[in-house]
Amino acid sequence: MTVRVAAIQMCSGTAPERNAAVLADLVREAAGQGATYVQTPEMTGALQRDRAALRAALRGEDDDVIVQTARKLSAELGIHLHIGSTAIGLSDGKIANRGFLFGPDGEKICHYDKIHMFDVDLDNGESWRESAAYTPGETARLADLPFGKLGFAICYDVRFPELFRRQAVAGAEIMTVPAAFTRQTGEAHWEILLRARAIENGFFVIAAAQGGVHEDGRETFGHSIIVDPWGRILAEAGPSGAAVITADLDIAAVAGARGKIPNLKNAREFSVAPLDVSTRTSGGAIA
Repeated sequence: MTVRVAAIQMCSGTAPERNAAVLADLVREAAGQGATYVQTPEMTGALQRDRAALRAALRGEDDDVIVQTARKLSAELGIHLHIGSTAIGLSDGKIANRGFLFGPDGEKICHYDKIHMFDVDLDNGESWRESAAYTPGETARLADLPFGKLGFAICYDVRFPELFRRQAVAGAEIMTVPAAFTRQTGEAHWEILLRARAIENGFFVIAAAQGGVHEDGRETFGHSIIVDPWGRILAEAGPSGAAVITADLDIAAVAGARGKIPNLKNAREFSVAPLDVSTRTSGGAIA
């Protein structure tokens, strides 16, 4: 089966209502180009460093403007619409970095909460502590859609290959990685990580990104990208600003890539044996 997919690049500001309007225009543009699956970036609803302002704007899932907009758009356009993520207020007062997948009837198919928190200190002085504001997810998701099996990750998750491998073994044929990569980490690792995840698991990777200088002052890398199971780039956006990229995915290519290099089948369990080299005698060997 062949399916046309789209990745939407945004430069989300701090106001969810304004971002929802931009989202609607871009999704309609993607659907107008024939895409029946459309993905948006991480934090589609808002990029907001001010935690007090972020919390003040939070809504529960049923009242969130991005969720409401996505429901209407998916039904109006008859597409699978994947909101890469948005900040959702939880009943316990905490926040989820939550992605949503809606079906062509406008109903939610599933959600995915980002598992790995971006807690890093970069060379340029940037310091991020996602865990200070967000509650990490604990469950990976795999959606069996009419055109293929869809797996989920968000941004920093891409640095944890075991998340991708377990979903590949479970049958994932398309892996999704919506993101808001920093410019510094994006320049160093964005493309190579996404292509590596595609190659080592033999599946398609779709990664819609935030790109540009945002209202809250941060800068994201952009370069939304779609990669095939052989690691070839099918489509890529520029470094900043709104964009729509599309590609036609032949899902049979997944079986083809895994047939050529069946590393999922060839994987073996093994142990790690730490060696204390201080006990080694001159000229002797460690068994």
